[in-house]
Amino acid sequence: MYTLGCKVNQYESEAVSSIFEQNGYEVVSFEQASDVYVINTCTVTNLSDRKSRQAIRRAKKTNPDSIVIVMGCYAQTSSEEVLKIPGVNMVIGTKDRNKIIEYVERIVAGECRINAVDNIMTSRAFEELKLNTYKERTRAYLKIQEGCSQFCSYCIIPYARGPIRSRKPDDIIEEVKQLADSGFLEIVLTGIHLASYGRELEGTDLLDIIQKIHSIDGIKRIRLGSIEPTTITKKFVEAAGRLPKLCPHYHLSLQSGCDKTLAEMNRKYNTDEYRKSAELLKDNIPDVAITTDLMVGFPGETEEDFYTSRDFAEEIGFSKIHVFKYSPRKGTPAAEMKNQISPEEKERRSEIMLALSDELEKKYLERYVGRNMEVLYEQEMHGHEGYIEGLTNNYIRVMAKGDISLKGKLAQTQLSKVNGVIFEGKLLQKPD
Repeated sequence: MYTLGCKVNQYESEAVSSIFEQNGYEVVSFEQASDVYVINTCTVTNLSDRKSRQAIRRAKKTNPDSIVIVMGCYAQTSSEEVLKIPGVNMVIGTKDRNKIIEYVERIVAGECRINAVDNIMTSRAFEELKLNTYKERTRAYLKIQEGCSQFCSYCIIPYARGPIRSRKPDDIIEEVKQLADSGFLEIVLTGIHLASYGRELEGTDLLDIIQKIHSIDGIKRIRLGSIEPTTITKKFVEAAGRLPKLCPHYHLSLQSGCDKTLAEMNRKYNTDEYRKSAELLKDNIPDVAITTDLMVGFPGETEEDFYTSRDFAEEIGFSKIHVFKYSPRKGTPAAEMKNQISPEEKERRSEIMLALSDELEKKYLERYVGRNMEVLYEQEMHGHEGYIEGLTNNYIRVMAKGDISLKGKLAQTQLSKVNGVIFEGKLLQKPD
């Protein structure tokens, strides 16, 4: 498996790997010679498409006789284009992944090429892709929602993922219990548009499913993927205050801090509404970390618009900003807009925004020097023998002296010194 893109893709890759293992296959490193390669693609930017094509070529180069399957968003939106890439045996898109073994057997039996991509816009049911084997014992991604109906003017994802579909609460709870039984302490809830969870179901919404997961023994942390600022209401933060397992880390998508640009993007909020959501979190959730996505170089974004966006981001005081350069996607309204920004100008603006992100992140981390916090340790630290790293509940990365026996365990740790974007910590206790 080779996975590009978001946490939803990561979850789906794990589920597809699980399907192969249940059918007698051994999953190996993508760099090894293999009979079957699956590339799970992303199509958010032109760079994502290019990386997907590079992965396809690498697979065929490693084993010219292999079966190469391309699935995911790039396969869904450009199936004919992908199928023409030399070496591709099959495209499968963003649905019917449960049938992947059946398709492989058809290719083995002599079928040359298969295009299994269907019209995603007619999909109304959430496709269950259950994980039956859990390899890691730290954080577990859990996909609870599919699709998006926002149609932001720059975004191809609604065409790649189709309309919103929510996973049934009973199926979610069943998998969370399995995860808890497998030793996972933290669940990360993911979806293409997580905020819309439950919108087409009766009697449930995102807050409701968080509360249900919160009641499950063994789970110590619940973390949310990216959500819209409109999710953060007084009712939400009051409920969050009563849910100690819910991590005080909110990735609130912004995209632009300029109202004119937000309107052109077809975002469903303005900066005043965003500010109120951020203030609700800061006023009600202790130690809250607010991270975001910010796009630079959207068509028609003037120098004044850009600095309005930058200044708004500084005002909010994010703990980290993920900066993206606008990438025109064929078939979206923004790709046809006038006043496209040059690559050089996008790069300049990106560097300015990244510098702000570094400044804000440093300021946020410095607030925690000397604090004692609980860290969920994940893995031995690459390049630092005798150290293990993990995360606080508000997404501060910490390294401390320790070995692999700490993996998947929570331990009180003193945050001693900031070293770049990671804290050097001192273990205050050995976990059970």
